[in-house]
Amino acid sequence: MALPWAFVLLPALFFLSSSVSNLFFSNSSSNGSGGRCSSCPVSPDVSFCPLSPEVSPCAQSPEVPYIVSTSYRTAYHFQPPRNWINDPCGLMYYKGIYHNFYQYNPHCALWCWGDITWGHSVSTDLVNWIQLEPVIEPDNPSDIDGCWTGSATILSGGQPVILYTGGRRDKRQVQNLVLPKNPSDPYLREWTKIGNNPVIQPVVPGLNRSQFRDPTTGWIGPDGMWRIAVGAELKGYTAALLYKSEDFLSWTIVDHPLYSQNYSSNMRKCNMWECLDFFAVLPGNNSGLDMSAAILRGTKHALKMSVDYFDKYLIGVYDLKRDAFLPDTIVDDCRLWLRIDYGHFYASKSFFDSKKGRRIIWGWSQEADCRSDDVAKGWAGIHTIPRTIWLDSNGKQLLQWPVDEIESLRTNEINHQGLELNKGDMFEINGVDTFQADVEIYFELTSINAAETFNSSWLFDPEEHCCEAGASVHGGIGPFGLVILASNNMDEHTVVHFRVYKSQQKYMILMCSDLRRSSIRPSPYTPAYGGFFELDLAKERQISLRTLIDRSAVESFGGGGRVCITSRVYPAVLAGVGKAHMYAFNNGSATIRVPQLSAWTMRKAEVNVEKGWSAI
Repeated sequence: MALPWAFVLLPALFFLSSSVSNLFFSNSSSNGSGGRCSSCPVSPDVSFCPLSPEVSPCAQSPEVPYIVSTSYRTAYHFQPPRNWINDPCGLMYYKGIYHNFYQYNPHCALWCWGDITWGHSVSTDLVNWIQLEPVIEPDNPSDIDGCWTGSATILSGGQPVILYTGGRRDKRQVQNLVLPKNPSDPYLREWTKIGNNPVIQPVVPGLNRSQFRDPTTGWIGPDGMWRIAVGAELKGYTAALLYKSEDFLSWTIVDHPLYSQNYSSNMRKCNMWECLDFFAVLPGNNSGLDMSAAILRGTKHALKMSVDYFDKYLIGVYDLKRDAFLPDTIVDDCRLWLRIDYGHFYASKSFFDSKKGRRIIWGWSQEADCRSDDVAKGWAGIHTIPRTIWLDSNGKQLLQWPVDEIESLRTNEINHQGLELNKGDMFEINGVDTFQADVEIYFELTSINAAETFNSSWLFDPEEHCCEAGASVHGGIGPFGLVILASNNMDEHTVVHFRVYKSQQKYMILMCSDLRRSSIRPSPYTPAYGGFFELDLAKERQISLRTLIDRSAVESFGGGGRVCITSRVYPAVLAGVGKAHMYAFNNGSATIRVPQLSAWTMRKAEVNVEKGWSAI
């Protein structure tokens, strides 16, 4: 369990001479359960959802503003005007328009069995979005319990198609196909289910029929046939089943999976892989690759799966002869697999952006408060900022960075150069809206001799280590980083910080996003997220941090996108109680220089405004 904190802040405008240890210290007081609340109120407005009559709403402190404050709604992240949203599904660029199809409940702010449709929004810049009518709704036996996650594929000749998982009343999960009613319409406003749905059924011997979902975007193999992968539980292990088709209508299972994990007695079993993604990448090249094009020499492939509350991935090669994915490194324990994001992020989907020749990915960030709070405020869930994703030059891990288009919202730029942070120093960042900001900082290490020894066991649970080695705990190099959304007395704050460790011939950087004192409200889930990345400090002495703050959403990118952490926070200060502060800080023994600190206020985007469809 995360230890609660309390903070005391001495008045300051610039550098604070008092030690950070006096500002960051543990306290036995509690900020609530710190866990995920499952309460759901009985409401006549949501009576079609199965609710338990004995469940009571979240506890609310009388002195804390209620969650219904519009201040918690994001200003430039993707979300519908109201109701529930989860997985991004069919993402594509088509006839000059970006499309985001997504899991959506048009009736309320809860995920309800049988109500999930495919919502649909369009954009020309990935920043401002127009919401259109839902395109796929549960209305036949092959999807009557819900139109669940799937993918979009653009076929040869430019024809778009969508494959999605349908939930049946007998709990079988099947794969369905829809086609655009008018392919000449760049907005793709209407789609038609084909007559012979489902096109893929769970008929494989040993297949768990209720664990068979989320078809990937299609790709063309060396024989000219289309392929997709579907997540499944097969004979007690998890697998990415491989299917082939000549026309994208009739599918045949291949006699082996694209990749699977068969468990031995000494392996830790993962849950079923859902929301699969499979795409090609070139080491050190941030250009995207079209999966339907010829595979270039040196190409690697990434297999991404959503499993055990995180989006994880493997890097390897797609063996054309075997028609199988072969990871570069076999890691038996899936806790050690790399993650797309180390925070509150799940069910991501990528697509090839033919307009700019890049691969873009984004995911779902669920609310981290009570279900009753979601019902009260009338909305739940956001999508993260779209990110360009590519393979590092070492060929070992994916890098991510917010798409350039998001910078169009920047205004009121402030800059600081040549700062020096000694142990205990905090530098307040003024001049921008601390509730809606984009902050980029470069931290330069003056020495690497003070790095503490790395313990490889920390890789199994970096979140636990972030709790043990929080910003209040002095270190050799670090903790240093950014304090955001801080109240005047520091009762509330969120900390994004780094620590540097020495491991044999390399250095390991721990990045944490610590939410344990992010809110004085008792109900939000407030963990400490964390992840490690390698850095050759003999060649590169700077560690970069970029943090996008959007009211209740915080996305941080460390080490040039080597580790990304999404967080959801609900501070009372955001609802109008006092002013929020932001600081760069250092609580390590080694001095940290800041050669460049830049910050911007982020303007509000036009995201799915009411009746925005009338503009097209």
